Amino acid sequence: MQFDSLLILLLVGALAGWLSGKIMAGRGFGLLGNILVGIVGAFLAGTIFPALGFAVGGGFLASVIHATIGSVILLFVIGLIRKA
Repeated sequence: MQFDSLLILLLVGALAGWLSGKIMAGRGFGLLGNILVGIVGAFLAGTIFPALGFAVGGGFLASVIHATIGSVILLFVIGLIRKA
């Protein structure tokens, strides 16, 4: 992986994590936690959505939307686990 693709991955992860923290009413985990949640959420969405036949598209904005949806799902699951 090259440096610029790693930087874009971290930027998309940070933005998606921040957006998902705002959408899920403050369930964020700080800057590094949000980056991690965004990256894991993007991976989660990247594995689940193609199996369901759902595609967002290509480009930076589509990557952020894709990662944000995955991050919201991840934060929802983490919230369910914390309540149990």
